[in-house]
Amino acid sequence: MSGTCDVVIPARGGSKGIPGKNLRPVGGVPLVARSVAAARAARLVRHVYVSTDDAAIADAARAAGARVIERPADIAGDTASSESALLHALDAIERGGPLPELLCFVQCTSPLTTAEDLDGGIDRLRQQGADSLFAALRVHQFLWREDAAAGASGINHDASRRPRRQERAPEYLENGAFYVMQVAGFRQARHRFFGKTALYEMPRQRCLEIDEPADLLVAEAMLAAAVPTPEGLPDRIAALVCDFDGVFTDNRVYVDQQGVESVACDRSDGLGLERLRKSGLPLLILSKERNPVVAARGTKLGIEVLQGIDEKLDALKAWAAARAIALSEIVYIGNDDNDVECLGAVGCGVAVADAYPRARAAARLQLRSPGGRGALRELAELILARRGVG
Repeated sequence: MSGTCDVVIPARGGSKGIPGKNLRPVGGVPLVARSVAAARAARLVRHVYVSTDDAAIADAARAAGARVIERPADIAGDTASSESALLHALDAIERGGPLPELLCFVQCTSPLTTAEDLDGGIDRLRQQGADSLFAALRVHQFLWREDAAAGASGINHDASRRPRRQERAPEYLENGAFYVMQVAGFRQARHRFFGKTALYEMPRQRCLEIDEPADLLVAEAMLAAAVPTPEGLPDRIAALVCDFDGVFTDNRVYVDQQGVESVACDRSDGLGLERLRKSGLPLLILSKERNPVVAARGTKLGIEVLQGIDEKLDALKAWAAARAIALSEIVYIGNDDNDVECLGAVGCGVAVADAYPRARAAARLQLRSPGGRGALRELAELILARRGVG
């Protein structure tokens, strides 16, 4: 065993309740890609695998940065257990190299699960010396059972006495978001619950399971209400570095009949960046784009520009070193694959709302606003609040 944890996400193509469920978008991102992004962002996870029998799901999983395990048809039907897919995945992983110590089973149907939840569950299993663990929601409801002859009777309470919430022992509902297991024990037990079982209590606001079409609408609403907070940023922020396309812009380019390119930027973004600049925070636009529109926008806003940069992380390191700024004190905002290295190297990588899956996975903080439509203003307000600037 390697002392590590791998994530396996079973995602078969067939779904009766919601056809194509694992590819249905929530917040513009397919459910399977959301799960991959959360898993890849977890600090305690080594590799992320998606087990599927569906080519479209496999493509989406690879685009999000997962490794794909092709699941045989005989364990991909309606009656096949999740355990069968997990055991098959472990066999495939073992053929390619050493097995992990732990297996984390993540379900696409819980789109609000975060990297923090996965790390928290893995940590808790280890701290408690447990063999298996499940994600849970603390509940306080009075449960009843109905019998045709005898009528309704209480399950978890005496119906003749109604204790207050604070007088009742905590009870937990298995929410289906994820499970963590010791690999050796799971292969022997062939079931997700074995040995000493622990639980990880997830916050209520992230406990949602997609079972019906209406649940997709609820998930969209919950994501829209999840406002980022300054606490996601480093204690000390010494600089903000911004990608250009897809951050200052909505990633589109306008081309006229002479071949002249132009882009659209958000004035509110400019106002937010102006407040940051006036607060004394160093700002940099770091872009691969060679079009002079990048420099023109930087000049307009009084922001330093490095453009036409193919190796962005090398340029970022050189820029920071020349100013004696630690990478751990830099906030970097991006949206695409060529931002991934920078997002992971700084104190806080930030992804715009419509960032591509790999960028989402590498980011520590995800904004509510898309690129070119308020993302920079939203981030500016968070940084100003973090630095105590009113």
